[in-house]
Parts: sequence; C-alpha cells; structure tokens
Amino acid sequence: MRKRFPRYVIYALLVVLLAPAGLLLLYRLIPPPVTPLMLIRDGKYDYRWTPLKRIAPALVRSVVTAEDEAFCQHNGFDKAALEKAWDRYLDDDDDDGRKLRGGSTISQQTIKNLLLWPDRTWLRKGLEAWLTVYMETLWDKRRIVEIYLNIVEWGPGVYGAEAAAQHHFKKSASQLSNHEAALLAAVLPSPLKWSPTRPGPYVQTRSEIISGRATRLGALASCL
Repeated sequence: MRKRFPRYVIYALLVVLLAPAGLLLLYRLIPPPVTPLMLIRDGKYDYRWTPLKRIAPALVRSVVTAEDEAFCQHNGFDKAALEKAWDRYLDDDDDDGRKLRGGSTISQQTIKNLLLWPDRTWLRKGLEAWLTVYMETLWDKRRIVEIYLNIVEWGPGVYGAEAAAQHHFKKSASQLSNHEAALLAAVLPSPLKWSPTRPGPYVQTRSEIISGRATRLGALASCL
C-alpha cells in the first residue's frame, strides 16, 4: 500500500476519516461554541446553551413528535421516510432541478446543523449520512436530542430552545407550557417563514395535532 500511495496521501485519508470522529467525541463532552449556519447567515445570532434537564419535557416530546417520532427506535435513519423521499424525488418532473427532500431524522438534522451547510445536494446528503453513522456510534440518544434542541434554528438569528423561549415567549425553556412547546415544534420545518407567537391556521392546527400526539408517545419516548 505504501508503494501505491505516497505517505502524505495515507495521512490525509486518515485525517479525513478520523477528524470528524474526534470532533464528535469532543462535542459529546462540551457544548459546540458555534455552528456553520450561525456564521453563514450574517454572524449575528442568539445562542444560549442549556442542558437537557433544564428544557421543558413538553418541548422535547413535542419536537420528537413533530420531527422524528421513531427517533428512539432507529439507528439514525428512518427507512420508511427515506423511501417516501426517494419516491418524491423520482416523481419530480424537473430533471435538472431535482433535489432530495425530506426523510431526515433528528440525528441527520443534528449533524447537518452542527457540522455541515444548508442545502439539499447529493454531496451534502452523502456527508450527512456518513457523519450520522459516526454520531450514532459515539453519542447516546439523549445527547443527540440535547445538541439538536440547542442548535436548531427557531427564527432569524435565534438558535436553540433557550433563545427561542426567551425570544418568542419571554420565559426560560424550562417554563414552557405544553401549548407553547407544541407551537415551537410546529414551526421547525420553516422557522424563518412561520412564527409560534403569530401562528396562521396551518401552524395552529399542526400544533394542536403535535400536542395531542406528544402526550401519547409512550414507548416511542423511551430514550428521552
């Protein structure tokens, strides 16, 4: 192998393979100081790290219900959701503008928000899948959802549960009611378009559905 590949190529490959694992091991222990998305927007952001134990359980359950109900059962990938996303991709009439939409679990979204950039190209999705395997191996589910709830975007320049609770409801994340938690979860697909404090008919209806289902998660919430 040394004859085929120069030593520096082997070292470069080892760095590419091992550096993400090292970074994820570090973030298993400490909060991430910043994410690519925070810097990409305009560098102005409200980000306040809050341990999972200080985030209202209602918000944790509402977000899992809304974003990835099988979170506790899968190993990072939801096969059924991926199959639906693939079918939508194949049904897209615009061959030149095809992009893979949907199908992402909370694990995949955590990796995207933590280490990658916000688009739907095959390159980014491939890196997302690769890094998700690393993360699911190195972190437990509670750490994954803790990181996700702290870095997900909840409005222009608003990142994480604590900043979202303070910005939208003028209270800490630990004090959110079931209704407020469901509203925050309801806007996650489009946090720059929808508002939890000024919900239109769709967001209002979606939040009511989330609220009802979140109280009935049962075994689906076994890892939280």
